[in-house]
Amino acid sequence: MSLKITFNSWRFKEKIRNLFDMEASINQHLTDDYTEVYRSLPLKLQLAYGVGHVLNDVCASMWFTYLLVFFHLVLEFSNWQTGFLLLVGQVADALATPFVGYHSDQSDGFCFWRYGRRKIWHLLGVVCVLSTFPFIFAPCIGCERSGRSAQMFYYCTFIVIFQFGWAAVQISHLSLIPELTPNEHDRTKLTAIRYCFTVISNVLVYIITWIVLHMNDGETNKIGPSDGPKFQHVVWSVLSLGVVCSVIFHVYVKEWDNDVSQNVRGSQLRTSVRDLLLSCKVYQVAAVYMSSRLFVNLTQVFIPLYLHETLEMPASSLASVPLIMFLGSLVTSLFIEKINRCCGRKLTYTLGALLGITACVWIRIGSEPELPVG
Repeated sequence: MSLKITFNSWRFKEKIRNLFDMEASINQHLTDDYTEVYRSLPLKLQLAYGVGHVLNDVCASMWFTYLLVFFHLVLEFSNWQTGFLLLVGQVADALATPFVGYHSDQSDGFCFWRYGRRKIWHLLGVVCVLSTFPFIFAPCIGCERSGRSAQMFYYCTFIVIFQFGWAAVQISHLSLIPELTPNEHDRTKLTAIRYCFTVISNVLVYIITWIVLHMNDGETNKIGPSDGPKFQHVVWSVLSLGVVCSVIFHVYVKEWDNDVSQNVRGSQLRTSVRDLLLSCKVYQVAAVYMSSRLFVNLTQVFIPLYLHETLEMPASSLASVPLIMFLGSLVTSLFIEKINRCCGRKLTYTLGALLGITACVWIRIGSEPELPVG
């Protein structure tokens, strides 16, 4: 009897030991998998990912800074026609963004998904952008002598397709970050690299534009219908850079299989759509972000026209002044982290808003004509 109890006790201990060994093996396997994921992000891959949004960055810089200038001063469209074209583009972008975001999350099992669900949308967006953006900053081909209505329809068609492609590149590129790594530090690093190339892209656009506009007496001449080829030179220059960067992105960045990416995302908690829509903080953040983006976009869109029409500055200033503004914001961003630690995010945001409002008031007062003395 004693021998039987001892034997059963030994078997029980053996089972417990096997369970612990199995758990240790599973943990080691998970650790190895995590290490494999973590180590799969070399510097070459990070840089290749960062340049994947350069095409969008250079096009966005041209779109917001020089669209009104080109259509109003070069093509001589009226104020409302130029503003309507800009509005069409923004509405198309607003509709295309959720559409692309929803469908890029779907895995329908099509054969081309093997290329990568995100990358296939990115590639589609690149094709749309490259096939339409040059026609936006160019005279109406075959309809230069047609009525404004026909020309408006011509440009609206290209603008809608361009905005769809731009949204496809933006959403697919940003949503690729959690597909590449589950590590928060790596995700932050990829986001920082993405922003770094955004800064470089904007600086290059303004430098190229300044060089092109500075030629042929750019210090004294104003923008007019004869400057159309200059804008086309700028467009083709920045698009060439965007094409090279997009090729690098698609060659070196490999998207995981759907099963692997779903397993990575499956371990994360998700908030339901209902809870998201009922959260007050969502609308607070949305209102603050919308106001900030509105200020930035309005500044970027109307400063060139303000320089040309109100201050009557030379053509080269349409590139040099936006470049100085962008470099100023870049230098300020280097100190934001320290200011946030000292003052907090809310106080820092309030300080930035006050500085922006003060600058707007200063511009408004400075643009008023001086009253004659006596």
